[in-house]
Amino acid sequence: MDGRGLKAYATPIRKFWVVLLQQRRMAMAENEKYLDWAREVLHTEAEGLREIAAELDENFVLAADALLHCKGRVVITGMGKSGHIGRKMAATMASTGTPAFFVHPAEAAHGDLGMIVDNDVVAAISNSGESDEITAIIPALKRKDITLVCITARPDSTMARHADIHITASVSQEACPLGLAPTTSTTAVMALGDALAVVLLRARAFTPDDFALIHPAGSLGKRLLLRVADIMHKGGGLPAVRLGTPLKGAIVSMSEKGLGMLAVTDGQGCLKGVFTDGDLRRLFQECDNFTGLSIDEVMHTHPKTISAERLATEALKVMQANHVNGLLVTDADGVLTGALNMHDLLAARIV
Repeated sequence: MDGRGLKAYATPIRKFWVVLLQQRRMAMAENEKYLDWAREVLHTEAEGLREIAAELDENFVLAADALLHCKGRVVITGMGKSGHIGRKMAATMASTGTPAFFVHPAEAAHGDLGMIVDNDVVAAISNSGESDEITAIIPALKRKDITLVCITARPDSTMARHADIHITASVSQEACPLGLAPTTSTTAVMALGDALAVVLLRARAFTPDDFALIHPAGSLGKRLLLRVADIMHKGGGLPAVRLGTPLKGAIVSMSEKGLGMLAVTDGQGCLKGVFTDGDLRRLFQECDNFTGLSIDEVMHTHPKTISAERLATEALKVMQANHVNGLLVTDADGVLTGALNMHDLLAARIV
């Protein structure tokens, strides 16, 4: 190929790389633009939170005090996006020790007002403070012996004027460049709801144990509530033989139960020893003939035990500290009541 051919061949390749480079630069510029927009939103909303924090006054304290000493339940209501925030606010309060639920204002006007009773505290949310659905039910709410807390951006709004306690939640700028979509304002009110919930949590001296009691299905709930008695094997599933049992029969019993260990008890059911599958493997290596041996001759006489009332997490700690895969469960008199191993803890998602 002569010089002209090489040049003709190279030109399309050069153009390809030029176009590709331009496309990459454009893509990078577009990506950076998206990141700039995102950062602008986050900075604007962060500034909104600072504004809300600076606006907090004695009305917030009055609202928190009313919620803390509420003899009934806390009822949250709101329309549209305020309603979504209200649902989250009610859920957060309920999960942190403040009995709370959400009532849709439109449904309230069609019978759900019956869910609200004397001594309740009603917290109504509206950015404008002029929500038709909420203002329509205020007269009915006022006929009940309730405390009305309103959260709006306008202290001169209809809702604010009718409220027993009004919290102002106004921000200077929405993150939406059109100034139309609720963005900074909704973030601010949601954060305000979190602030109320956490203030109440701290005022109640709410503990991890309290949290676990109302989150029994969560991982924290299991760690703080699940006890050895809840997961241990007992009755017919308990791998146990009496003192004097021939080793062969004991091995069969241990294999049938599949827990990797065997408890040895006396005639009164008191635990006297343990034999594990690890012991069995070592026995095979060290002893050519164990015909005629009884379980008493090969068992460990100081087995690791735990009480049925102890937490499952404590059982895990005992196993880890003693480098064992299973524990036997005994009562205060040393009577065998159960057994559990690491697989049981895994199945319960303790590990």
